[in-house]
Amino acid sequence: MARFTRIQAAQAMGATGIVPVFYHKDIEICKKVLKACYDGGVRVFEFTNRGDYAHEVFAELNKYAANEAPEMILGIGSVVDAGTTSLYIQLGTNFVVSPVLNPEMAKVCNRRKIGWSPGCGSLSEISYAEELGAEVVKIFPGSEVGGPKFVKGVKGPFPWSSIMPTGGVTPTEENLSEWFNAGVHCVGMGSQLITKDIIADSNYAKLTDLVKNALAIVKKIKG
Repeated sequence: MARFTRIQAAQAMGATGIVPVFYHKDIEICKKVLKACYDGGVRVFEFTNRGDYAHEVFAELNKYAANEAPEMILGIGSVVDAGTTSLYIQLGTNFVVSPVLNPEMAKVCNRRKIGWSPGCGSLSEISYAEELGAEVVKIFPGSEVGGPKFVKGVKGPFPWSSIMPTGGVTPTEENLSEWFNAGVHCVGMGSQLITKDIIADSNYAKLTDLVKNALAIVKKIKG
């Protein structure tokens, strides 16, 4: 069962501003990455369903988060069907993110009051996702869909929409300023934040510093 409500997840996404996105088959690496992000100030983290036995890694990571990073709201990403959604809800995910808009996933999440963020690429998809109960909608891939200009365009007729781009987001002041000034709710960030070098060198202190710096930039932008 989820430790956090979908309302808490959505609010934390907005308050934190940055949602790290990560997958690795090694649970020990996942623990260190999650803890480094937590120590840097992140309170929402998306583990992605990318590899074989990913659900087993997630189950262990979620138990670890409950004990070692109790304020961390851990969710699952890269889910595309209702069956996999049910599996991760059973493992205690606090929210579900998808690169696509699948109405069957919405039904499963809504029955258990779990946050659901589907991938959208048009205003019509965003409207349909919200009709299905999505509080925070994902645009993916963010830069290819249209980048900050797309978000700004959407917010004109849909000022109530909470948008989370993933793809094309970097932890620089210039890039984050473009996205947040366009009106995003938060941003998802994967390999641009959790780099291959950090993993290869086991330099988790560097990751904590990168996270702290990125969150400081977001706070500055928001005023």
